[in-house]
Amino acid sequence: MRMTEQRRVIANVLQEAQDHPDVEELYRRASSVDPNISISTVYRTVKLFEDLAIIEKHEFRDGRARYEPISDEHHDHLIDVKSGQVIEFRNARIEALQEEIARELGYRIVDHRLELYAVPLDEKDKQA
Repeated sequence: MRMTEQRRVIANVLQEAQDHPDVEELYRRASSVDPNISISTVYRTVKLFEDLAIIEKHEFRDGRARYEPISDEHHDHLIDVKSGQVIEFRNARIEALQEEIARELGYRIVDHRLELYAVPLDEKDKQA
């Protein structure tokens, strides 16, 4: 892949993101760095990065594809369905339970994705 300056800007925006931006948000951030970047360039670059397994696409049931760089460290996601906030987390107990379930069913996990959709606890939930 030829790394053009515009692709480099988009890659940097993705790498620096603390959230899971969609293409429109990537475009907004990238074009603030380089006003010559078009939305179509962002779409093409995101598709290229996804095809090359540089980034991962997520569809968190909000009607938009969102992206994050592929990481060496596995993590799962909790999605606040009210605000749309995506929280990354790791939990050894969940990972162990998934492995145990797969083994009991005669399988070995080679990949998985866990997405929890939740709403914040209200005061009476916190007291229970």
